[in-house]
Amino acid sequence: MLDPELLERITARRAELDELEEQLATQLAEVRAERDELAVAERVLERMTGQLAEERSSARPVPGQVGGRAVMLIPHREPGVQEDALPWDYQRIIAAVRQAAGPVMAREVGEVVGVDVSVKAKLEPLRSKLIKLADRGWLRKLPDGRFTTRL
Repeated sequence: MLDPELLERITARRAELDELEEQLATQLAEVRAERDELAVAERVLERMTGQLAEERSSARPVPGQVGGRAVMLIPHREPGVQEDALPWDYQRIIAAVRQAAGPVMAREVGEVVGVDVSVKAKLEPLRSKLIKLADRGWLRKLPDGRFTTRL
């Protein structure tokens, strides 16, 4: 004859295992759902990264119109945008600031790039370009009005 106490223990243990099986099945379903969500998020991230890279590669400066004349727009400095995206005169200005021993005034840059610094009317357009380069992140303008390359 079977021992009733042993049968009771077996039944109790079976109930515990059934309950544990339900908990594990629920956890497994939650893990699988989260894994599926992560896979979708990864695909969306890959697609968005590709689209952003495409947009950035096509974000070259384009000629605009100012006063009926074609001018080149100066892009903001961002990862992936190199100095060669700038018009030649702006590249020369950056090179002049870079080769200086330290921060420089617009007059010093003008001497290097060949602007007649004795005439204020010829120096102001250069100062405007320096400020534009600083505003777009290519140079840094110090509080005393001097310019330096960004570190």
